[in-house]
Amino acid sequence: MSIAANIIRFAIKITPNSLIVWVANHVMKGIAELTQFNFDLDARKVYVQSRLYGEDFTIDVVLEDFAVFNDGESYRFILHSARSDRPWLQNILAKFVGKAWKIPALPGFAKPLELMAEVFAARPPVLEAIVHDSSAE
Repeated sequence: MSIAANIIRFAIKITPNSLIVWVANHVMKGIAELTQFNFDLDARKVYVQSRLYGEDFTIDVVLEDFAVFNDGESYRFILHSARSDRPWLQNILAKFVGKAWKIPALPGFAKPLELMAEVFAARPPVLEAIVHDSSAE
């Protein structure tokens, strides 16, 4: 892994969850309030608890086993598991799980995408199955 990727991984790990909650709440003011957040880069797991503006109850979302990879032609993002405590949101998440979504190639963003793929690299057996499945499209 490159030095830049190691620095980014380190920065992600040391960023306090409270800082992420504070920034997110500033950005989403009047829309939603992030009440809890936890991102485990090594386990590839994100937990978010949020309350929509004007609502009394929170919504829980868990995203697990995600990766960014290059399939030889483009970069793709895949999410293997996503769940929520709300049936409507669970149905939306089900539309995204298990599909390798193409990340648009933007001029000048080739290097950042390469770095992102390195930081969020898939585990080798998973990557082999994904590349094989996406080539059948």
